[in-house]
Amino acid sequence: MLLAHTSLLAQHHFQVSQSFPVYSMGGWDYIALGPDGNLYVSNRSQVNIINKETGDSVGVITHTIGVHGIAFVMKLGKGYISNGGTDNVTVFNIATHKELRKIETGKDPDAIFYEPYSGKIVTCNGHSNSLSIIDPVGDKVVATIAVGGKPETAVSDGKGRIYVNLEDKSEIAVVDIKNSSVVARWPLAPAEGPTGLAFDKNTKRLFSGCEKELVVLDAQSGKVVTRIPIGAGCDGVAFDDRSKEIFAANGVGTLTVVKEKHANDFVVQGNIPTQKSARTVALDASTRSLYLPAATFEPNAKHGKRPTIKPDSFKILVVR
Repeated sequence: MLLAHTSLLAQHHFQVSQSFPVYSMGGWDYIALGPDGNLYVSNRSQVNIINKETGDSVGVITHTIGVHGIAFVMKLGKGYISNGGTDNVTVFNIATHKELRKIETGKDPDAIFYEPYSGKIVTCNGHSNSLSIIDPVGDKVVATIAVGGKPETAVSDGKGRIYVNLEDKSEIAVVDIKNSSVVARWPLAPAEGPTGLAFDKNTKRLFSGCEKELVVLDAQSGKVVTRIPIGAGCDGVAFDDRSKEIFAANGVGTLTVVKEKHANDFVVQGNIPTQKSARTVALDASTRSLYLPAATFEPNAKHGKRPTIKPDSFKILVVR
């Protein structure tokens, strides 16, 4: 069994090939690849923008207190940043990185993404158990959808449905964006704490990253297709539509790579060593590069409190 695992790893050659230092306070959540080809890194109260090839600093967007994620509306030339600490979204100009305005949302906007069917920006509001639907043309919240649990991450099928990981309920809520309503709830139990979520539009499969487990669901029926062991502390999942590979970033310090052979057949290709704390991930499908924020922490953190990040240890790992 070990020989087969080693052979798969050797065949695919994934490894940490570079790391880019990020010179600031650390404390992060999501990382996003912008339409300008730069990496946008959430960083406590700011977003660091860095060149994806060299790691050079391109710019900084400040006053994003408790930042979680970044989304883009390319045709309007605007970006959107979810600020969990101030319950709002920062709108910025992608070309200049200048802030344009702020939009009030629900409490603790976390994951944020552009929903192509409606042409709206969606935030997952962790402390108000809701989604805020933002019209990027007028930069106003046009709907608030209660989802009945803590929405951690969501994805769209591009046809009017949004799938939402409810972290505290261990289920996926299915939202009809046209009617702003929840139309189904699909259990993930015994899996716990769903965080990262990805979707294959061709096979209609959802990939929900839970604690030590990747749950694959049929996005039409909600039926669980399979459960795949992954590392502990997963907070991000990415899917490469061309290679049909799923990537689960595990805070324990591994990146689990799963091959989708077909809609009901999945095989673990390997667990790539990364760094402890590297729990979120962004995929550049054009180069098959993955980017994972990570840092080193001071030992002996007090119980119930987050450990302190060691100075100058915040970085972006590049896996190729």
